[in-house]
Amino acid sequence: MDQATEALDRKRIGRRIAVGVVASAIVALLIVVLQTDRHPRTDDASVRANYIQIAPEVSGRLVELPVKDNAFVKKGDLLFFIDSRPYEYALQQALSDQEALEQQIIDAKRKIAAQSSAADAALAGVHSSRTGVKTAGSSIDVAKATVSRAQASVAAAEAQLKLATNNLHRIEPLLKKQYVTVEQIDQANTTVCVAQGNYDEAQAALDQSQAQLAQSVLRQQEADSAAIESQAKLGQAIHTIDTVDTLMSERPGKAAKVDSARLDLERCRVVAPFNAYVTNMNISVGEYARPGAPLFTLIDTRTWWVVANYRESKVKNIGIGAHVDVYLMGHPDRKFNGVVESIGFGVFPEDGSVTGGLPNIERTLNWVHLSTRFPVRVRVQDPDPDLFRIGATAVTVVR
Repeated sequence: MDQATEALDRKRIGRRIAVGVVASAIVALLIVVLQTDRHPRTDDASVRANYIQIAPEVSGRLVELPVKDNAFVKKGDLLFFIDSRPYEYALQQALSDQEALEQQIIDAKRKIAAQSSAADAALAGVHSSRTGVKTAGSSIDVAKATVSRAQASVAAAEAQLKLATNNLHRIEPLLKKQYVTVEQIDQANTTVCVAQGNYDEAQAALDQSQAQLAQSVLRQQEADSAAIESQAKLGQAIHTIDTVDTLMSERPGKAAKVDSARLDLERCRVVAPFNAYVTNMNISVGEYARPGAPLFTLIDTRTWWVVANYRESKVKNIGIGAHVDVYLMGHPDRKFNGVVESIGFGVFPEDGSVTGGLPNIERTLNWVHLSTRFPVRVRVQDPDPDLFRIGATAVTVVR
């Protein structure tokens, strides 16, 4: 009886232990499920960082290349140096052209200083010439009036001479018949002589007035010529003044060429824009660099991310700003702190395609549906640049 009782007790104890183990396993499983649901975890994650391709902005032969592949460089360190002699020559030529233009402007300003006085003198000459033209015109009018009066005097004197001569010719035959006296004949001769003198004087005055008229016409022609010459000098002076405006308008273009040449010269020396690792470098000194053609890549070590792909059923438990525990597959003993920056809103659907504007859904049905994963971007707050590498596998746990 005692042995049977002991055997029965052992069976009961064994059953109780088995039930306890199963219950503990179920409880542990529930705890794990709850913890996993509350704190989503995934090992489908990879390390990311920003990187840029370093490409020259000017062409030329590489004469210095102090960096090496996979080396760490600090901000401001020299990456490579392109032969700068062609760009030094271009800068010297641009500076020379700029200086030549400045000298031309200085010479033009000197000429303008002289031409300004010449322009003032020419302008005064124009006014004087115009006044001379007006004066000459007035002199011509006066001379024409004088000629008209002289012509009238000549006509009057000629009439008086003709009258006196006719009177003399009428009374001379009457002297023989003693119808007139000798005194009357002498008076008639005297009258003819006086009339002849008046006529000669009037004719001389007419000739003089005509000469003065011709002289006035010549003076007007000279005044017109002087006015045209003064106007031409004024136009030439104004043209010289306008020339400096054309030269000064070239200043911005020359300055732009100098700045462009200086910028090209500065671009021969390329330095690191930030602390970074050099990668994908397969060149040596002597390589011919071309603008826009990448030479190698720089990995920005200032900021690191982990892109973790979480199942769509877990995304609901992940919020922006949530704390994340980050582990690297290569260094599982180190824990890094991260924070959720963003959650992806779209991935390419693998179960269908768009055809003719409408979705094309396959007519097959899989019994096992795979959950879609969406990328969650986690910024690492305390990264170790010596351990982090782009593409490295990581494990993330959202807390």
